[in-house]
Amino acid sequence: MSVPVHFPIQRRNSPELPYRPRTGPVAAAGLLAQAQRGLETARREPQPAERYAVAHLAALRAAASVLAIRARPRPGKNRPTSVWVLLAAAAPELREWAAFYASGAHRRAQVQAGITRLVTQRDADDLLRQTEDFLVLAERVLHEADR
Repeated sequence: MSVPVHFPIQRRNSPELPYRPRTGPVAAAGLLAQAQRGLETARREPQPAERYAVAHLAALRAAASVLAIRARPRPGKNRPTSVWVLLAAAAPELREWAAFYASGAHRRAQVQAGITRLVTQRDADDLLRQTEDFLVLAERVLHEADR
């Protein structure tokens, strides 16, 4: 037995838009939670190179959480763009952080490729502390968006 189902078609000039749940805040919160778990993993990592890479990835997820709230799709040709470039545009108050993490992306990629000699204990510890600060700032952006 079939039951007729009516799906209204929304016209462009229609005054009512269809209901769309706001997924941005949910996605942003999930990404921030992943970033926080990554930071915890980095804290427990005994190898400096791995600690560096995991902390950098935590920052990447935190940046993605901000983009989930702030970034807007742009019409036209979409080219792959660095998260750090997008972050600087979407959240100007985090521009310096974006530049900082963009400068470390190559080193993280090298560590992930197995080239670990480039990261010292101090490098890893410094990045870990900086990522802790960055996650606090990302969390503030998310809380401001909830207001």
